[in-house]
Amino acid sequence: MTGQYAGRQAILSGSAFEEQIGYARAVVDGDWVHVSGTTGFDYATMTISEDVVEQAEQCLRNVGAALEEAGCSFGDVLRVRYLLPERADFEPCWPVLRRYFGEVRPAATMMVCGLADPRMKFEIEVYARRGSGAHV
Repeated sequence: MTGQYAGRQAILSGSAFEEQIGYARAVVDGDWVHVSGTTGFDYATMTISEDVVEQAEQCLRNVGAALEEAGCSFGDVLRVRYLLPERADFEPCWPVLRRYFGEVRPAATMMVCGLADPRMKFEIEVYARRGSGAHV
């Protein structure tokens, strides 16, 4: 689902949060794709796993869907931010992250911070540029 505003393309995932808060899953501006902080909710059912690794997997499925709709892939990701309430939850997710970003090697930062809902254990934000990398 997409929307237009001031020459930009807004990509909507159908998440209830997007409507309630007033943001887009991603915004495409020229070749740049800005993917909002994306959590491990399955937006079709608005459910979330209690397991942090499963949340990381779902985050990346959600991010991947936004990237695909924007006309790019994980291979075009230049920057990623990982946001977690618990530092200890980061390392168990490394194999998942390596599967998506191991060949791409984007600039990355992990931050420990509170998230909007206590069920959320993992959030990912990415910046990509269409055509900048290999389609992974």
